[in-house]
Amino acid sequence: MAPLKLTIYSDYVCPWCYVGQGVVTSLIEEHQADVEWRPFYLRPDTPPEGMDLPEHVRTHMAQTNARLKQMANAAGLDMVFATRIPNTRIAHEATEYAREQGKQFEFHHAVFQKFYGQGEDISRWDVLSDAAREVGLDADEMRREVEAGRYTARVNAMVREAQQIGVTGVPTYVLNDRYAIVGAQPYEVFLQALAQIEQEQV
Repeated sequence: MAPLKLTIYSDYVCPWCYVGQGVVTSLIEEHQADVEWRPFYLRPDTPPEGMDLPEHVRTHMAQTNARLKQMANAAGLDMVFATRIPNTRIAHEATEYAREQGKQFEFHHAVFQKFYGQGEDISRWDVLSDAAREVGLDADEMRREVEAGRYTARVNAMVREAQQIGVTGVPTYVLNDRYAIVGAQPYEVFLQALAQIEQEQV
């Protein structure tokens, strides 16, 4: 079977996207998945300075936090729960810089780790710069390029494209540009989709 193309629509403030990294790692190791992360704004109304998590969302999340932490631990990830949501525009634009440098996957993981692993504010340049340096990127160049607005139109276009193809929630995993799996689903769900793809190729 040909290597799997896996496109993942995700936002850094999405806890299910974070814990879903375990499944992604398995798909890379066992099916040579070629992974591309795509930006999505889970809360497009978030102001540049961030916002407190609404009370009704906090109440809802309190019921799922134990499950999220369990899934994170199973994937070998630490997990802390923020009460404040950062604006993720700069983080997404910085990720496009990392993509150009061939480090998108590593940088994406590092930024996720900063937010959900360590509880840091990923709208701040010092945090994003640390993530960049951790994966071998030029943090100063990244900041210059992003602040010059080089990636704004690209990220906006990718978010619009996601909406146009029907992405309404994240994570959304698209396998080989054909099959969409929505939410942090068990690995078995992905295996079933792969079996179906393989069957159709026979």
